[in-house]
Amino acid sequence: MNELKAPRRQASLAAQLVAMLKDHIASGGWAVGTRIPSEHELLDQFGVGRSTLREALGALVHLGLLEARVGDGTYVRATSELGAVLERRAAAARRSEVLGLRAVLEKHASSLAAVNRSDDDLARLHELLHQADDAYASRSMELVAETDRQFHHAIVKASGSELLTEVYDYLGNALKAALGGLPWDDDIADGHAALHRELLASLEAKDEAGAARAAADIVRLTRESDQDELPGFPIATDGAR
Repeated sequence: MNELKAPRRQASLAAQLVAMLKDHIASGGWAVGTRIPSEHELLDQFGVGRSTLREALGALVHLGLLEARVGDGTYVRATSELGAVLERRAAAARRSEVLGLRAVLEKHASSLAAVNRSDDDLARLHELLHQADDAYASRSMELVAETDRQFHHAIVKASGSELLTEVYDYLGNALKAALGGLPWDDDIADGHAALHRELLASLEAKDEAGAARAAADIVRLTRESDQDELPGFPIATDGAR
């Protein structure tokens, strides 16, 4: 009986270019949010035809890695196909659902970080906490949302879980957007500041339960301040109070 063999086929130039650009984006060669070089520059760089380049870029747009903006060029949207899918799905979800997902991820990450954090992690978190205080004082929700994203991202990274950090990175824009659209006043700012200090203190004390509880309480406060919130799944703290 003759053995079946896979057919041989040389990938097209466009397919080779797609693979090369995917690797370039995944490695950080083009950072998320940045505009890629112009079509003219890319043609000179790669030495391919215009139709080949447009086919490759179109494929990456279809995959969600790139975003073409009319009159403004093409921007990097995600570093992987999975990231693009998760970001689109989270962006389409209700804010209450996004906050619920955030609570699940950050509770687990905070619990792990309480065990695995290093002294460098703690120093970075103290620095970000000072930046958060400045953001609260500025009353700029955009700045508050960005510093909050950096603070919790640092905790997720301190957890030591590469997979958790990767998933959290994919959902970062949706998590930031969920906070950026909320009302903000001095009472809410004071509550957030107090809970973030409590969370950091729990990490310093290597208190897993305390860190998880504080992380969930931060999201609960965020959710309770959202007067336009629609029902979503509850944010639990395991009943430990």
